Amino acid sequence: MRTPDYRRLIDAEMWAFIERLNSTYPPGAVDLTIAEQRDVYDGMCKVFYQGRPEGVQVCDEPHGGVPCRRYEASKSDVTVIYYHGGGFVVGGLDSHDDVCAEICQRTGYRVISVDYGLAPEVIFPGCFDDAWRAFAAIATAYDGDLILSGDSAGGNLAAAMAHHARATHDGRIVGQVLIYPGLGGDWGQGSYVEHANAPHLSTADMEFYMNMRTGGSGPPKGDPRYAPLQDIDFAGVPPSVMITAECDPLASDGQNYRDALRAAGGQAEWINVAGMVHGCLRARVMSQKAAGFFDQVVGAIDALGRREWPY
Repeated sequence: MRTPDYRRLIDAEMWAFIERLNSTYPPGAVDLTIAEQRDVYDGMCKVFYQGRPEGVQVCDEPHGGVPCRRYEASKSDVTVIYYHGGGFVVGGLDSHDDVCAEICQRTGYRVISVDYGLAPEVIFPGCFDDAWRAFAAIATAYDGDLILSGDSAGGNLAAAMAHHARATHDGRIVGQVLIYPGLGGDWGQGSYVEHANAPHLSTADMEFYMNMRTGGSGPPKGDPRYAPLQDIDFAGVPPSVMITAECDPLASDGQNYRDALRAAGGQAEWINVAGMVHGCLRARVMSQKAAGFFDQVVGAIDALGRREWPY
């Protein structure tokens, strides 16, 4: 398959973001040691950090023994549980602090960010177990509706929570919003092939993260805790919105997940935003299109929290 012409697909504003991103978190960062990767990633996050909007109150608190950070702007009966991205290797409460604070301020909902354990220190299913313990404790601690959300690796965990929670939390999870999630699709098809060497995330990078996440044992088969797309039952999953980036190997996961949910009778929407790359949440103040991408994320969370389906 011919390599896409990214100079045509991606506009000047996004290229300015990519060049700034590459100067702080360079291509090939996976070749660094884990400690070096985390240092570089944390430094990159600081460069793009937008601060917290006024009026958002923040408190660090554990849930289920897992470090978490709670954001509140007003009294709300809706809690958004957010799982950060980073390939299961990098990231934490600080890496997505401004994103969570903005979601809180713009929707008025409580947002709780979950700091699950990272590989290689914690390998699968450890990250899932952390995410689940935090989810169960948050659901106990706060009444009202729940929304699951996350980006990239965090989108995987959010979806895994939605599948796993069906038997015990039916009706309380009113939706999930997944941001360029990795859901365990077929690496031999679709965007995995077309955008295998996309800016900022390649399938070679993904292979590194997979090996770290599994301790080198390879991906388990038929385990929706690892790959929600491998589930055999998609019924009962709450209303779901997948917002992906066109120039990203993971884009097809959003499409395939939407199709699986709809085939099972669920409500699901896939929004694939043209000209975007993996990690474009950080471009929202540099690119009008990336700002629109984030608007889609916030709008979906806001609507689901009101139990509305505008799609």
